[in-house]
Amino acid sequence: MEEIIRNKEYRLYILDGHGTCCSDDPRPVPSALTHPLRGGAMSSPQSSSMTIPQHIVVERDACVDMVLLVMPGVSCDVKLDVRLAGEGAEANIYGAYVCGSQERVKISVDMHHDRPHCNSRQLFKGIAGGTSRVDFYGKIIVAQDAQRTEAYQENHNILLTDGAKVDTKPQLEIYADDVKCSHGATIGRLNEEEQFYMRSRGISLEDAKVLQMISFVAPVLENIPDETQREALAAQLEGAIRNIVKNM
Repeated sequence: MEEIIRNKEYRLYILDGHGTCCSDDPRPVPSALTHPLRGGAMSSPQSSSMTIPQHIVVERDACVDMVLLVMPGVSCDVKLDVRLAGEGAEANIYGAYVCGSQERVKISVDMHHDRPHCNSRQLFKGIAGGTSRVDFYGKIIVAQDAQRTEAYQENHNILLTDGAKVDTKPQLEIYADDVKCSHGATIGRLNEEEQFYMRSRGISLEDAKVLQMISFVAPVLENIPDETQREALAAQLEGAIRNIVKNM
């Protein structure tokens, strides 16, 4: 499936175990599509059907902003191949995934800079608990003719349990010499000093962990332009994270 971007466009994809729902404009996603998460432990992850375009071509002076949210209980294999095919093209992809049980999440992104003066940014943040497994593969490819490129890629992860595993592999392939490119990846744990500080001010350990995790994924949610939609999804995600913390 290929999509051609000729103007400035926005996409929001939510994988919540009922299939993929998509909003292509900054208005609230209808409740019939968002399928609010229910309480309880996520013991048997569901595989989500994919409607996300695998190939995206961004033409001259066009821009695509994409936000991808993978909710707890969902196993998925997301493959994105983005090609900046016209001068001045831009692509910004933001993703968050939260796994608390036995999920298997794989995300692969290839960002091709084919023409000069193109910009791209990728930011993916994830939380892995239980015995979940996350694989992130990201590659930026800058062609020889793609001078004045700016391309950035980040992948940051938090492990909640010893049984969870995250593999992350950011890559750069640069054939031009006038570029600004960087990539980075981190895997860590919740900060116990922050938890101690919050508990010393009357916040429970459960609430402290929830606050830490919501704050961690907030930079992704901030790229949802509609405030009502953004707050609704943040509340939905907070409830799911709280369920994970209760079952840790």
